[in-house]
Amino acid sequence: MNAINKIDALKPDTLIANPTGTPVVSSVQVAARADEVWQVVGDFGGFTKFIPALDSIKVIGSGVGSIRHKRFKEGGLEVVEQLNSRNEKAYSMTWTTIYNNLGVGNLWASMTVLPAGESSCVATWTIIAEPGEGNTASAMEFQTFLQGFADDAMSNVQKLFG
Repeated sequence: MNAINKIDALKPDTLIANPTGTPVVSSVQVAARADEVWQVVGDFGGFTKFIPALDSIKVIGSGVGSIRHKRFKEGGLEVVEQLNSRNEKAYSMTWTTIYNNLGVGNLWASMTVLPAGESSCVATWTIIAEPGEGNTASAMEFQTFLQGFADDAMSNVQKLFG
């Protein structure tokens, strides 16, 4: 029997780790009540409403710990994410990427909606991510890619309520 087969040689481990780096933040003022906007951006399985590049989303489970499998329309690109936290009263949620073939390594993200008056709010998507193994983009190119993706999505949220 080799060492790997000995139960006492096995220790808890995971490939999921919190990323380090500069957060990408995309915020938009939306002309709608916070609860209405939260119904869109807070729908873990509903990001196709404001990210047109997505072909489909399948959510397995419900609530914290559920898994989201996103497929993009082009290139066979896929992302699998886990919902880490969700607060319906504070209009906030966080998630972590488990798998993707986008060239992104560890990724943590949050979505929040803050009221800004009776019929206005600010929706914010924050992403902290690291380039994946083999990603040849410079740090600046990687941040620019993430910022552009988030800004496009949040601009679409704004247009949904415009």
